[in-house]
Amino acid sequence: MGCKKQACNPDNNRRNMVGGIIDFHAHAFPDAVADAAMAKLRAEVPQVPSYLDGKLGSLLRSMDEAGVEASVLCCIATRQGQYESILNWCGQIRSPRVIPFPSVHPGDPKAVDRVGQIAAEGFKGIKMHPYYQEFVLDEPRMMLLYERMCREGLILVVHTGYDIGFERIDRGGPDRILRVVEAFPELKLVTTHLGAWEQWERVGEVLIGRKIYLDISYAADFLGFEKARDLIARHPAEFVLFGTDSPWDDQQQCIRMVREMRLGAQRESLLLGGNARRLLGG
Repeated sequence: MGCKKQACNPDNNRRNMVGGIIDFHAHAFPDAVADAAMAKLRAEVPQVPSYLDGKLGSLLRSMDEAGVEASVLCCIATRQGQYESILNWCGQIRSPRVIPFPSVHPGDPKAVDRVGQIAAEGFKGIKMHPYYQEFVLDEPRMMLLYERMCREGLILVVHTGYDIGFERIDRGGPDRILRVVEAFPELKLVTTHLGAWEQWERVGEVLIGRKIYLDISYAADFLGFEKARDLIARHPAEFVLFGTDSPWDDQQQCIRMVREMRLGAQRESLLLGGNARRLLGG
């Protein structure tokens, strides 16, 4: 989602691999549950197409075709009891090309300790989602989690803005993001969907220009190509990350969209991989 759909040149794919493209926002499920999980998601949001079947092998083939060096695989614990199974699966699949981010559920009474365990297991970050996990980004119970993430040096990738499958209740909008980063300036927070999905006017007012990471996934088709480019071009070049939300968008076409934005060689290189490499290596 979020990218103009045009054919890619194979020569671009070869250049992409050399450039070390990193998709900072991708999803997949264990093979045993992928079919059921994708069927459920398609039923919940039938207007949203999927480009892959939700299996890791399909993601890897997509990466090969698009010239993506590595993908950050974002998991979401929609129930408290999913923590262990997600953590175990993440441990099984991680590799130089697949960088899993496990998930903690904020309702879990052991959530803060889970953050420490994720760090101890050597993972780089955590994924959370205010709608699927029923929290508000700046509510008091989240503060201990953010504090522990800061202490452990973990990255937090969090869904921000509205969600296409839920009622328009502000759980993770720009003003809430701002309150979190002001309270925890050292938090390695990655806001998704170009800062906040379908709250882009406010993104432009309060987030653009600040040293806040945003990924570009699932935005341009809704916001419009020119407006998306404008937000990206006005944000600090070191704080924009390439992301696709695969399987909900096509990696190859998203790369093509970035190329068509003509952001300049340095900004494009940082966006497609340089910023992600620095963030993951820090």
